[in-house]
Order: sequence, then C-alpha cells, then structure tokens
Amino acid sequence: MTDEHAKTDGGLTAEEQAVLDEIEEENVDFLRLQFTDILGVVKNVSVPAHQAEKAFTEGIYFDGSSIEGFVRIQESDMRLVPDPDTFAVLPWRSNGDDGSGAARLICDIVDTDGEPFAGGPRQVLKSVLAEAEEMGYSVSIGPEPEFFLFKTDDEGNATTVPHDNGGYFDLAPKDLASDVRKEIIFTLEEMGFEIEASHHEVAEGQHEINFKYDDALTTADNIATFRAVVRAVASQHDLHATFMPKPIADINGSGMHSHISLFDEDGNAFADDDDEFNLSETAYQFMGGILNHAPAFTAVTNPTVNSYKRLVPGYEAPIYVAWSDTNRSALVRVPDAAGVSARFEVRSPDPSCNPYLGMASLIAAGLDGIKTEADPGDPVREDIYEFDDAKREEYGIETLPPNLGAAVEELETDEVLQEALGPHTSEKFAEAKSQEFSEYLTQVSQWEEDRYLETF
Repeated sequence: MTDEHAKTDGGLTAEEQAVLDEIEEENVDFLRLQFTDILGVVKNVSVPAHQAEKAFTEGIYFDGSSIEGFVRIQESDMRLVPDPDTFAVLPWRSNGDDGSGAARLICDIVDTDGEPFAGGPRQVLKSVLAEAEEMGYSVSIGPEPEFFLFKTDDEGNATTVPHDNGGYFDLAPKDLASDVRKEIIFTLEEMGFEIEASHHEVAEGQHEINFKYDDALTTADNIATFRAVVRAVASQHDLHATFMPKPIADINGSGMHSHISLFDEDGNAFADDDDEFNLSETAYQFMGGILNHAPAFTAVTNPTVNSYKRLVPGYEAPIYVAWSDTNRSALVRVPDAAGVSARFEVRSPDPSCNPYLGMASLIAAGLDGIKTEADPGDPVREDIYEFDDAKREEYGIETLPPNLGAAVEELETDEVLQEALGPHTSEKFAEAKSQEFSEYLTQVSQWEEDRYLETF
C-alpha cells in the first residue's frame, strides 16, 4: 500500500507531485496562493507556476504585519505553505490564445520557526477539528450562502439596484439572473464543487446556491472559494455580487444557514431512528452547546455592524435562542431527515463571516455541549415572533445580542470560545470589531438626516 504522504526523491509528497504534473498538463502560468485575514477577507500572493515546488518544500514568504490581525512589524516574516488538496484551475483566469491561465492553492501559514501560526484562521479551525477527532468525531457541515446581484453604474461602481425583480423560486423572465447563476454553477463545478440546488431567494436580486456538505475544513475552504467565484462571474456580466447581510432596508437579508452533523466509527453520531426527531443524545447535547454559546459565537458568525440589521423580527432571520422542527423563527431547526442524513440547521450565521472562524466557533460550542451534557430543552413549535416579553420569559427564551458591540462583549466573557479561537485570534478579533463598532457609533446616517435635520 502506497503512502500518499510519503516524500518523493525531490522532497515532495505524491499529492504535491500530482499538483506539479497538473500544472504542466493544464498549461498554468500563475499560482494564486490564497489565505484569509482574521476578518475573512481573502488575500492572495501570485507567483509564477514554476515556483510551485519551492512553495511546497520551503513555503513562500510574505509580510504578516501587513495583514489584518496577524502580527506586529517586528515579527512580520511568515510563510505560506500550500495545501495540495485545494489545487484548482481558475476557469475565469484564462488568457491568451494558447489557453494558459491561473490556478489556486489555499495555504496554511507558518512562522519563521516553521510552526503553524496559531492566529491563522485556517489553523484555528484545524485545532478545533483536532479536538473533535480526539473525542472520536469528524464534523460535516453543509452551508447555504445567500447573496445579492446588483447592477453597476456607468463607471463600474456597485449600486443597490437589483438585477431582477424576481421572488422566491421565480423563473425567468422575472429571474433575469438565471443565466448568471447557471454560469456560476458551471464554474464551481469545474473547480470540483458538487452543486445540489440553486434558486432565486425572497428578495429582488437575491439568490442561493447550495453545494454538497463536506468535512468542516473543506467546507470552509469552499465558502471562501464560492464567494470569489460568485464575484468574478458577476463582474464579467457587469454586475456586483455582495455577501453583505442586509444591503437594502425593509427586505430580507442574506444568511448562511449551516447544517451540522458529527460522524464516528459507527456512522452518523447524530442519528437515532427511535427518537421523535431522529436525533441521538449526542446530537441534543451538541445542540445544547450551540444554544448555550450562541450569544458569544454571534460575534464571529455575524461579524459586521450590518449583520444586526438582518437579525431583527419579521424577515425570517432567527434572533431567539431556541430550537424547533418546524419553526423558522428559532435559532436551530431540525429538518425531517434520518439515518446518515440526520442533522440540524443553525440559522443565524451570515455570509460575511470568516468561514474558518465561524465554523470553528460553532463546532467548539457544540463539542462543549457534549462534554457538559448540555440540555437544549424542549422544542418551541409556536411562532416566537408573536411572543411578548412575558411569554418569552415563561419559555426561558433568550435573544441574540442586538448589535456588534454587545456580541463582542459576550464573546470576551465566553471562556470556551476564547480557548477555541486562541489568545491571539480572540484578542485581535475583539479589538478589530470593537473599533468597527465604535466608528459606527460616531457616524451620522442618511436616516438621521432625513428624520432630524429639518425637525429640530
């Protein structure tokens, strides 16, 4: 049996050598070495394809002090080490008549000593997954990222004018973006995605494309890639794609509902066909951890000031810390699924989050639930939006933080999530988000001008 990780005579693993072979076969000129900063913004270093072997064996140096939330200037030298499993040719990067183009590799970050950089978002997720593995579990996540397609002006700048006036599950001609959505899907499939469904969402110009669940690390990589592909294809059609949670007031915002399940040596650890909801005790405990830590992980899964314009009653976004099988006003929903498909859906995350830190936070919360044998309580099948304060108190239903500042405060006092993120990431993330919220509080909005300028 061949060890795929064994080094060749050239110091490469079989996987790395396979990437070099594919680079030559696909006539790739440039490699985009991709990673994300602490806020989830995708960064990349472009190198000639002939540097691929060096990237695998030595890494590619970059200045970490220039990246949001990484290191101070006196400790700036860092290296990008590509993960060969993430190699993909970029279909929209073709150039020239010879068909040459570019490819993408997602990278891990190491410090000058060759050790994994603890503040790298991908490393944070890897550390949480290692904890899950020690407990005997692997984690699968299926995301449902939503986005808007807006027209651009004559100068190519983004507007908030929807590309179409379609509604939920509408077909062309109302859904004028169907061709764009098809092209996005074809591009994703060329890059190895397995697309399960796509449709027009509730709001004008809003769309959803669902890709197959995968292990949590691959899913986080896929979310980062998904956002890049959507933007690139939209741009080719003179459109602007945005994953901003609430770009237009008074209509539905964009979420990223995340379906989660754990697997152990016996299969789906969340499955129990004898249970009313087909869920095991492990699943309920994991869910209990999600509910217990929801106020804190909201800072990570809903990381912008704008995120909290989506998390309000009336637009199908969950703000109540409860679970249900039918009620979409609850934070956690249990779909009608059993056996290998048994799972539950966390409905609060939005697509502006750093996918690595967002997934790490959800998983760490759930694993803590298993450790502490957390009880999620009974399902709430009534519409919680219709509850008054007294009834919510009677049911013991809490709400998510009302704004980014309150969410960061919850995160800073949650020891479980602080440990999961690590001291570097938790400190830098809270610092960046506190500053963002403080800047927001000092701004004067158009709403305030319209409301007060002539009144007072």
